[in-house]
Amino acid sequence: MTKGMVLDPTASRDDDVASPGPDAGLLAGKRVGFRVDNIWRCWDWITADWAARLEDAGATVSFWRGYGRSGEDADRLDRELKEWLGTIDVAIVGLANCGSCTGWTVRDAITAANTGIPTVAVATENFRQFAHEIAARGGRSGLRVHVLPYPLNERTQDEVMPVAEQHFLPLLETMGATLEVREAAE
Repeated sequence: MTKGMVLDPTASRDDDVASPGPDAGLLAGKRVGFRVDNIWRCWDWITADWAARLEDAGATVSFWRGYGRSGEDADRLDRELKEWLGTIDVAIVGLANCGSCTGWTVRDAITAANTGIPTVAVATENFRQFAHEIAARGGRSGLRVHVLPYPLNERTQDEVMPVAEQHFLPLLETMGATLEVREAAE
């Protein structure tokens, strides 16, 4: 009789980070970075709206656009991502809205979280579970994931902007962020 070994695909990593990392705290005066891509126009619209709201609250905002993540471009873009992460205090990474996009979103969010900065990955509802699974496989099961409705990209800008508005304050909650100083309770 031949013996075999069955591997458990649900096993957790010994080096897993179950913590979500630090809260973003007060955003006024901080540098908030949005990681965007070349695919999801809805994400461009949402991040532009959120960026304006953050700037109105006193944050400085920057964007980094990832694309062509294979071949010669891959090494250059990895370097650019790491350089950009060094210029921000908080990372908002998206959009996990398909299989490979979810993989890259979570990968880049893990890279950001591993630098120690407050980080949130943004996914649509259909990719919520997949984003959490990839985060766990990547060693960051505690990665913060904020979830937007699905579908989004198939909607017009007029249909997407209410989603941006509805999810701005919940995003801040997911990040452990505030826009203004809260007085200590007496």
